Amino acid sequence: MNGRERILACVEGRPTDCLPCMPITMMFAGDLIGQPYAKYASDYRVLVEGQLRTAEQFDFDYVSSISDPAREAADCGATIEYFDNQPPAIVESQALLADKTRLASLQIPDPLSGGRMLDRVRAAELFKQKVGGDKLIEGWVEGPIAEAADLRGINTLMVDFMDDEAFVRDLFEFTLQMGLRFARAQIQAGADIIGVGDAAASLISKRVYEEFVWPYEKKLVSGIQEMGGKVRLHICGKTIHILAGMGRLGADIVDIDFLAPLEAARQAMGPNQVLAGNLDPVRTVRNGTPESIRAALADCHQQSKPRYIVAGGCEIPRDTPHENVRAMVEFARSVRE
Repeated sequence: MNGRERILACVEGRPTDCLPCMPITMMFAGDLIGQPYAKYASDYRVLVEGQLRTAEQFDFDYVSSISDPAREAADCGATIEYFDNQPPAIVESQALLADKTRLASLQIPDPLSGGRMLDRVRAAELFKQKVGGDKLIEGWVEGPIAEAADLRGINTLMVDFMDDEAFVRDLFEFTLQMGLRFARAQIQAGADIIGVGDAAASLISKRVYEEFVWPYEKKLVSGIQEMGGKVRLHICGKTIHILAGMGRLGADIVDIDFLAPLEAARQAMGPNQVLAGNLDPVRTVRNGTPESIRAALADCHQQSKPRYIVAGGCEIPRDTPHENVRAMVEFARSVRE
């Protein structure tokens, strides 16, 4: 099996020759090809080169266009701060929707109109040319609450849940439609799976998640699947209180960060959900040894069987020793299922 076949077999419930391996690499991939992260995040050709080199050198089963959470917000007109060798960041003190009445006139940007979203679409196109049929190609969109926080400001949004429920729902509807439009462009360009990053969901209560966020995440997941794409849900942080809701979304893959036990995720989501993770990216992956990493992955696999994908809880840190990354792949290849 090649990488694409292996991941698709796993998510579709078919036998695989070994465990799939899908670690998230961004700054690690940029460093591998000797490029400052500013170029990696702004030029799809540099991103594709970094991902291809990383996938080839470490035998990953996929390539990904994830780089930073500021693409959609930038094309909406948000103020973004750029750095030479770090990811772009949204300037919350100048939030685009600091005045919430502006939402009524805000237009969903065309992903093909020439902005940062187009750069990611072009990455999918180039991946398709280079490794289509061999590696699974992953696109990426921000989830409803993550993008809402990018546009409104995370602290202000938290108050909005209490003060203006109608505005929150209108904002989530906007971010949902933008996410669907961006996902469609990436799928049409060649992406097999869309990662949905919704980290801010880990910061709210179970009640707020179920009432406000879950319905829009569900529409996003279902909408992407109706387009013919698979979905990888990625919510960083401590998600133990919302694991059951995450499982009900029907995502093809659910990433579990190291702050939520895989055993709890399996219990909450049932035997059919494909789980990925949940190594601590710093203490276990960067600071560990190949031996300790293989042991930690064996524990992850034991907790999450029968449907498991090898990955960290989040991004592999840029200064992780190469032998530690290889240990993740070696473990994946050693497990026959």
